[in-house]
Amino acid sequence: MIEQPAYTGFGFSDEEWGLLVGLPQSVLTAASAAESDGTKRTMAENAAGLEGIAAGRGSASPLVAAVAGEIVARVGDPEAGEEMPVIEPADPQAMIDDVLARAGEAAALLAARVDEGQAGAYKHWLVEIAEQVVSAASSGGILGLGGDVVSDSERRFRDRLSHVLND
Repeated sequence: MIEQPAYTGFGFSDEEWGLLVGLPQSVLTAASAAESDGTKRTMAENAAGLEGIAAGRGSASPLVAAVAGEIVARVGDPEAGEEMPVIEPADPQAMIDDVLARAGEAAALLAARVDEGQAGAYKHWLVEIAEQVVSAASSGGILGLGGDVVSDSERRFRDRLSHVLND
């Protein structure tokens, strides 16, 4: 007997599942790219985002738990000390716009395929990942002192994501 991929149980195609599995990492990268923070702060943001993704494995939502489990299997488990590579997009604004567009596609897909609870849990999880990333390291200040915990551009990204997802 051939084992079916996890996404078939949720009624998604391979392409649709790819969107749902790729989006949390893209949200992490876009949230980090919303403010140019330097290497050390970007690494802290990446670590916080990966922890947020990995925490989804314990979600009461089977959809979130399945997506999070697949991502951790692909990129590594922060609990095992594994780190995701830092991605710094050449055009951060274009990347952010792309992520927001894909978040809108995912919201529409979820509304059509899963119940409101599953859709809400996934969308809320994405916003939580963005929140963890933008809160992980202060921006501005001198020698790491002072500055804003969440900059205006980071807050704008998080709020736009929440709006697109209706979360």
